[in-house]
Amino acid sequence: MSRKSRSIEDILPLSPLQEGLIFHSVYDDSGADIYTVQLVFDVEGTLDSAALHTAAQALVRRHTNLRAGFRQRKTGEWVQVVLGDAPPSWTETDLAGLPEADREAEAERIITEDRAHRFDIGRPPLLRFTLIRLAPERHRLALAVHHAVLDGWSLPVLLRELLALYVSRGDADALPRPRPYREYLAWLAGRDRSAALDAWTHAFEDFDEPSRIAPAAPGRTPVVPDKVEFSLPAEATRVLADRARTLGVTLNTVVQGAWGLALSHLLGRTDIAFGVTVSGRPGDLAGVEDMVGLFINTLPLRLRLDPAESLGDLLRRLQREQSALLEYQYLGLADLQRAIGKGELFDTSMVFENYPLDSAGLDSSADVGGLRLASAQSRSAIHYTYGLVAHPGEELRFRLDFQSDLVDRESAEALAGRLVRVLEAVAGDPGVRVGGVEVLSDAERGLVLGEWIDTSRDVPVAGLP
Repeated sequence: MSRKSRSIEDILPLSPLQEGLIFHSVYDDSGADIYTVQLVFDVEGTLDSAALHTAAQALVRRHTNLRAGFRQRKTGEWVQVVLGDAPPSWTETDLAGLPEADREAEAERIITEDRAHRFDIGRPPLLRFTLIRLAPERHRLALAVHHAVLDGWSLPVLLRELLALYVSRGDADALPRPRPYREYLAWLAGRDRSAALDAWTHAFEDFDEPSRIAPAAPGRTPVVPDKVEFSLPAEATRVLADRARTLGVTLNTVVQGAWGLALSHLLGRTDIAFGVTVSGRPGDLAGVEDMVGLFINTLPLRLRLDPAESLGDLLRRLQREQSALLEYQYLGLADLQRAIGKGELFDTSMVFENYPLDSAGLDSSADVGGLRLASAQSRSAIHYTYGLVAHPGEELRFRLDFQSDLVDRESAEALAGRLVRVLEAVAGDPGVRVGGVEVLSDAERGLVLGEWIDTSRDVPVAGLP
């Protein structure tokens, strides 16, 4: 056996979403890879950078999938190759000697360049660390990772372990044995694909055509998206959450329904589809909540709108329809769309991000090994024309990503406003009929009912034959 072959610990298949992400990563390998995820946070206190480096190395040794790269076999099939040893990239920069304004600007430049730097998906680990010293007792740590390796729910798990390994100087004996990602892949292999395909094709029976904002462009390369950020005030969020409880639906369902109604007006159709990201962590796989890896999946949500139906009834129906598909959320999007036979069903998506970053100690009061961690920011992106990210909390916060070469900022801001108005309608009176919800702003409504249909003109007086 060669030295190279001895370094390979395992060869694994890909999960459904990994297949999609790898496709987008290799489709155009010249520009930025939008699926490089970055987590950035500040570390206050006396930091031992050598101990943190040791912890990062121990973290990668602990999880097999963090040592995985992606290779294509001669058959065309993609697999993930796990190496026995794959030390992560570690970079340290000292900016403490710069004036404060220059310090922050340079730190932001370094962080931005770090995220723009592509991973070679065939050379693990697809994870790197950048540590910036801003002052004797203040550092900024950026963790960049390819999305094909892990999902958002994995981040707090990863960070809790990184902090524990920092305190223990890389000794993992006190941590529970991690469940390897291959156990999830084995669970996937045991699913009934035929039953899943039947369920999804039934759900999209008589669906007419894909729901696209922008025309299909097979040769187009996605760009790093621009974004619009907005939120519901705390009181409006509280009222909306109360309405959801009264209706017997989740806040996620409320946002899905509101997003669908806003898209329906934009598309001018009452039967639409958009992508939703689901956690993908099966409840019957013990310990899955603490596993590190890519479990999420993006699947189509079909929403049929009846103008005579109340908002509350629409949301309850939507939740019932989605609940019926819960046990089939493991199917890959490409396989599903082939079975339905309508091509790509959507070019918009939404995700309700409820993974608890604060549980990793990332809040202003956390104290880990004499350190205080704060100001966590997660930076990720999507390739869809519009991608809505919802963050629950005291205020319901949103980020609307958009491909700026397909839609402009004004259009994105208008769509964000329509979503807020629908949510306010649900909070105000879920008994109102869907057709009675005022989605347009006053300015938009004035444009439609005024300028666009202004048919006044002088007509000569004459008899009708």
